[in-house]
Amino acid sequence: MAVRVLIKHGGMPNETNTPSAQKSSVTVLGLGAMGQALAGAFLAAGHPTTVWNRSAGKGEELVARGATRAASAAEAVRASDLVVVCVVDYDASGVILEPLAADLAGRTLVNLTSDTPERAREAAAWAAKEGIAYLDGAVMVPTTVVGTPDALLFHSGPRDAYDRHEEALKALGGHTTYVGEDHGLAALYDLSLLDYFWTSMSGLVHAFALAAADGVPAAAVAPYLKANAGLVQSFVDQTAGEIDAGRYPGEQGNLAMEVAGIDHIVHASEHRGLDTSVLRAARAVARRGVALGHGGDSWTSTVEAVRKP
Repeated sequence: MAVRVLIKHGGMPNETNTPSAQKSSVTVLGLGAMGQALAGAFLAAGHPTTVWNRSAGKGEELVARGATRAASAAEAVRASDLVVVCVVDYDASGVILEPLAADLAGRTLVNLTSDTPERAREAAAWAAKEGIAYLDGAVMVPTTVVGTPDALLFHSGPRDAYDRHEEALKALGGHTTYVGEDHGLAALYDLSLLDYFWTSMSGLVHAFALAAADGVPAAAVAPYLKANAGLVQSFVDQTAGEIDAGRYPGEQGNLAMEVAGIDHIVHASEHRGLDTSVLRAARAVARRGVALGHGGDSWTSTVEAVRKP
């Protein structure tokens, strides 16, 4: 699985005392690190859990905790009305699932494999043709947070399928969220959050490198970057509102001025022999925004340049 956005770190849950007979059964296909975390969360919540993995040697701890190891993928599917698959990508999930179409028919399949909205919609079309209720999903936290109140997961697809299994799916995280009927939406939310995460992480590393080039330890800058991150957070709702409204008031700081500020960072970084490819890319988008007539608007107006590469 890809690295996931951490909302707030929490410990692993305690095993529940709820009798498992009162809980719906679940099957988990794929016992990589994330698959094992998912199965462990179902077990901790008291759900009878059947597990299967293509290669042997995984899941011993889950079996010791009460999971049932199926001898085949088909046997695993037939054990539960709710089947969760989590593997490396949709090519891998397709290899597993397509031969199981007859066994999956009439059941609910939840695919927590990471991929694109387009692949999710393709998988949903296949499932519909085979009579399988299909939900696509995304896990937005590391394996250690799965199953805790802090874990965020997105699900999309038929609302009735989600509602039918909501209690079980919420065992995977306190922030388990349904985002809509379009099967591609969970992947879209996933990619949007990771888009922000990775570009932010790139900026964080570059900022430390710039300071260190003049002998300033990263730890000395860290407290101020944390405060600055809070400032960025304060802009999220305002930026979302401006984008949705298509209005970008620039009274508090306009795009042309911000481009000049990026120029200073680029020049200072190049003078110190640092890579400036990410900064140059950001500046190129901002300059294109100015060229589109948004020089007097806020930074949010760069969305128009993003939409017109």
